[in-house]
Amino acid sequence: MSITRRGFLESAVVASLATGLNAQDKSKRSQTPEPSSAKRPIILCSNNGRNYLDDAFLFLKNGGDTLDAGLHVVKGPEDDPFDDSVGLGGLPNEDGVVELDACCMHGPTRRAGSVGGVRNIKNVSLVARAVMEHTGHVMLVGEGAERFAVATGFPRESLLTDRSRKVWLLWKEAQSTNDWWGPGLASPQWKPPLTPPQSKVWEERIHQLEEHAAQLGIEPEFRAAAIRRVLSPPTGTIHCSTLNDKGEMSGCTTTSGLAFKLPGRCGDSPIIGAGCYTDQDVGSAGATGSGEENIKVAGAHTIVENMRRGMSPQEAGMDALQRIVRNFNNDMTKLKFMDMTYYILRKDGAYAGVSLWEHSSPTSVHRIAVHDGTRRSEQTVALFKGVSQEFPPFPVTIPPELKEDSVYLK
Repeated sequence: MSITRRGFLESAVVASLATGLNAQDKSKRSQTPEPSSAKRPIILCSNNGRNYLDDAFLFLKNGGDTLDAGLHVVKGPEDDPFDDSVGLGGLPNEDGVVELDACCMHGPTRRAGSVGGVRNIKNVSLVARAVMEHTGHVMLVGEGAERFAVATGFPRESLLTDRSRKVWLLWKEAQSTNDWWGPGLASPQWKPPLTPPQSKVWEERIHQLEEHAAQLGIEPEFRAAAIRRVLSPPTGTIHCSTLNDKGEMSGCTTTSGLAFKLPGRCGDSPIIGAGCYTDQDVGSAGATGSGEENIKVAGAHTIVENMRRGMSPQEAGMDALQRIVRNFNNDMTKLKFMDMTYYILRKDGAYAGVSLWEHSSPTSVHRIAVHDGTRRSEQTVALFKGVSQEFPPFPVTIPPELKEDSVYLK
């Protein structure tokens, strides 16, 4: 039996999710209530920033600038070589080159800065702030952004860690080089796979990937994570919105973008109004997930404008998700191949986290991280039950660790 890498993954997703497509019933959503008593100061971010909230909250509570507080949160994952969603160690494009995107908005002064497709500079969130502070522009991209970063004191350094390089090599050896060449989901030419794979196919495929991973020298404890990234390339990003006790707000988003993307691809993270938007009079919002789809609905801006018109944070986010669904005419054969999470903070301290799908993997739900004096993670309110791009249903002979939502361990 012959099956391409893309067909292999897509077939499995269709088969594994076929029974869950009636999850549009809103009565079945996770009904996490919005906070009844809003607090200030408060920091809201994606869950991969949770470990950096304590210091940032203390800084904010003691009078620190709202944007500086947010940048402190997102800089943590940028500096972490074991977080392959942003900064150092981010998963590269299809050529094996790490390209980073970021943007920020400073509510008190109503300024913004952004960079896209930046190579060789680790802390692009800080470069975005530098664009805001030291130029008359809002966005710089590519080589020009890198040269600007160096001119303003940021060192050039290699961003491709040995671990990320090996995952990229595993992806290449799996003959996955056509992953992001069209047709895309929005194309009329896109067609869902028709034939689900058999268990024998899964066993052979996983075994081949395990052999390749061992040959590349990927440590045994990281092989499951590497295989997961090859089979379902991640879209890792971190967003953070902040609010101080005076009602001042800021927001920032940073990412290494879609794993193994086409060189030069920018998603929603560097786009003001899509990956991040802050209006000092209303609130702040940001996003992680399917960047192309978020750009088309201007997600963060849409959410803030919804709140301006009186919607609650949760209602505002759900409306943005429903716009994505509308763009695909409620076609679940396409919607299950994408995901989106919004992080929403209103000027009075009310907040919400909403997601297109309830689960980020078969074993993990989508979560946001919050600090308003107490640091915690909270489950998002989901539009659909189930999980997008579900990691394939493994035969019983596959090692149990491959069934888990494996992540790189430090």
